[in-house]
Amino acid sequence: MLKRITERLHAMPVDRIRPFGVEGLEAAILIALTREPENPKIIFTKRAEHLNSHRGEVAFPGGKWEPGDEDLLVTALRETREEIDLPPDKIQVIAGLPVNRTRQLMRVKPYVGLIEAGLPLIANPEELDAVFEVPVSYFLDPANLTVDYFVGPDYALNMPCFIYDDYRIWGFSLMVLTDFLNATVDAGIHLVYPDCADLRPAPR
Repeated sequence: MLKRITERLHAMPVDRIRPFGVEGLEAAILIALTREPENPKIIFTKRAEHLNSHRGEVAFPGGKWEPGDEDLLVTALRETREEIDLPPDKIQVIAGLPVNRTRQLMRVKPYVGLIEAGLPLIANPEELDAVFEVPVSYFLDPANLTVDYFVGPDYALNMPCFIYDDYRIWGFSLMVLTDFLNATVDAGIHLVYPDCADLRPAPR
């Protein structure tokens, strides 16, 4: 499976996108795959519950561009090291996926990198509650894609998600994950949003 993924990613070069130069409007993330030929795993994080924004949500390692970052690849690697103690020299970056935008219109550039299996990844407690990995095969079983209820500052919605152990993978992270899987392993995942027009304030 890993060979198939890497072959598909040959058409997606590691483009070192220059930032616009406005803090808070750009970010970069890393889809880190373990070097396991038959069933690689993808690294995810769970944001800390004490954070002011997106607290408790599952995400890929990464974060916002800062003025000291030469480009968005630097941002992805810097944030990955800060969040899960994974240094750049342990990552073989092999592809850059198309830029996407969050619901808040932040411009996010995903990169894909390979890492050795079993590295001691450590969640930075200032930013994260956990770092965990999920086998790619888990996402290829249609029975594992479900719908759950999510409540936030400006929404209360039934949304598609994968639930792995106690972690819910949904929202922007799910969109990026789905695009990646559909492009590399022909996963054929179609996300259905039953309440997509119901962006009402969360109940108080």
